[in-house]
Amino acid sequence: MLLKKVNGKKDVTNDCNLINKSTYNTVNNSMETYRSHSIVPRKNIITFVLSILFVSLSAQNIISDITIQPTHGFRCRAEMFGNDTIPVIDLNDVPVYTTYVYKTKYHFEQWTRTKHNVKKVYPYAILAAAKLREYDKALGKMEDPHMKKIFLKSCEKDLRKEFEDEMKEMSVSQGRILMKLIDRESGKTTYEIVEQLRGNFQAVMWNALATLFGNNMKVKYDPVEDIMIERAIRLVETGQI
Repeated sequence: MLLKKVNGKKDVTNDCNLINKSTYNTVNNSMETYRSHSIVPRKNIITFVLSILFVSLSAQNIISDITIQPTHGFRCRAEMFGNDTIPVIDLNDVPVYTTYVYKTKYHFEQWTRTKHNVKKVYPYAILAAAKLREYDKALGKMEDPHMKKIFLKSCEKDLRKEFEDEMKEMSVSQGRILMKLIDRESGKTTYEIVEQLRGNFQAVMWNALATLFGNNMKVKYDPVEDIMIERAIRLVETGQI
């Protein structure tokens, strides 16, 4: 450090100037070094951009190849077992039934009527079950009993508006099958549905009226006992009738 006395005091001005100049030179050299290392040549930038474009186009070609059907064979899932690739193909269920043996003409006519009745009422059972599930889901979110009663009355009007005219044109045997199918699709008997919508008194009254025509609103669907109905449903679902 260079020191000199001015009027009996030490003068450090020149020393400070030397230190500041040295610090400036050091910082300047560091910045030049950083710039020289951080600047990427234009040639490298162009190469990098072209590489990205090539990878992107290759990915698009791979995707397009997957979506386009092959000219020979077909695509399917596959699983690896060791060094082998095994194709995996999902097949639809194929129900297998034995052929009916009609001992009498009455049995044949009964099977024919069952197929006709199931084909007519099965769509109504599916629609009614879907609506009942929507109603139950909405009721589960309600806590006010008064609001539930208002909602159930609205549900009853909705069901009457959509199904009442068709129900009036059904025969007694078709109504019996419909009650079983509603239980099959919704898990509720018609007695339970009326009791939920109209109350216990109305359910008992309508069930008593149904018994006069040989029906029972508390009837449940049994796949074993109602095997003929079950087979007719399978035929409807597979489009065979």
